[in-house]
Amino acid sequence: IFPIQIFRVKEGVNYNPGDPNYDLFRLAMRTSAKRLFPNFSFIDAPFNLQYYRPGKPETEVSYMGCRTRVMGNAYDPGREVSPRRGNLSFTSINLPRIAIEAHGSVRWFFEELERMLDLVYEQLNERFEVIARKKVYNFPFLMGQHVWMGSENLAWDDEVREVLKHGTLTVGFIGLAEALVALRGKHHGESVESQNLGLEIVSFMRAYMDKKTEENHMNYTLIATPAEGLSGRFVRIDRERYGVIPGVTDRDYYTNSFHIPVYFPISAFEKIGLEAPYHALTNAGHITYVEMDGDPLKNLEAFEKIIRYMHDTGVGYGSINHPVDRDPVCGYNGIIGDHCPRCGRSEEGQKFERIRRITGYLVGTIDRFNNAKRAEEKDRIKHAVQGQPC
Repeated sequence: IFPIQIFRVKEGVNYNPGDPNYDLFRLAMRTSAKRLFPNFSFIDAPFNLQYYRPGKPETEVSYMGCRTRVMGNAYDPGREVSPRRGNLSFTSINLPRIAIEAHGSVRWFFEELERMLDLVYEQLNERFEVIARKKVYNFPFLMGQHVWMGSENLAWDDEVREVLKHGTLTVGFIGLAEALVALRGKHHGESVESQNLGLEIVSFMRAYMDKKTEENHMNYTLIATPAEGLSGRFVRIDRERYGVIPGVTDRDYYTNSFHIPVYFPISAFEKIGLEAPYHALTNAGHITYVEMDGDPLKNLEAFEKIIRYMHDTGVGYGSINHPVDRDPVCGYNGIIGDHCPRCGRSEEGQKFERIRRITGYLVGTIDRFNNAKRAEEKDRIKHAVQGQPC
């Protein structure tokens, strides 16, 4: 279901009851509680606020779809804006595999991780060279219609190299939770020590990308990979190679990026608090989800508490998942079990529409998605809203 609508949240504009557009924030939450969109982009997160200039909407950080973010600009620091730029390429690193092969040695893990970062860095540069040699006429819309920043200064036969330097080259990662289990026996939702190690791992990757950015005056960034097909592909390969390792390769998927595993019982506020520090480290994109049970339209106060807690803990981009069902026969919208609450019919014949967020986008059925994504959706537990820290 396209497109993904995103509501930007900003103190002084719409976040607090006295703000001029607080009513729109309330309406956005009611809409999201009913239809899962919009997601929420938090301009006040320190890593977003640093670019914000009042009255200049181009300095408001924009997220694309399920998480991508392009903002900083080492190539042209005077044009650190969101429009007319993009991510050129990103390649993801399989963290669980490195952790399995480390056999508990954190030192070896970091040495191998750096080697992998070197490999991906070279691959990204090679890909950039392939694209950079293209001419304006190879991109008649993006360049010919001056969509890309700086393309208005190019002739039809010019190389696009310098214009593309406004874009980003990105490293991603998958399976931080499983990597921590392989290294320490527990993931970051279970152990403070594992959380500290997780932050050290992601900080190491971000520092590497920042170093390359400074050396080359180009935009090398780190993304929390959404892992659509990759979540199942990597674990399938690793299970064949290393066998079934409890907590690591024993499911049909690796956990996306830095997320707490979907099957781990934890409150919404605890999950947000644990994931929030990773947002500051993943400057190419990130998101935090929580799962609510039941119909959030009947508990908008809890819905707002979750969104406000995301804002207050420094989450850059977040959303709330909940079931949205529809009976196409009688038109009932809500939560449907085995029978429609309105007309009483079962799914024999025409099936109910069961809208779920699978890969960041909404789908009316999960039947067409890969086994890994179906398994991940099935394993999701609902997060309690109680227990908000003071």
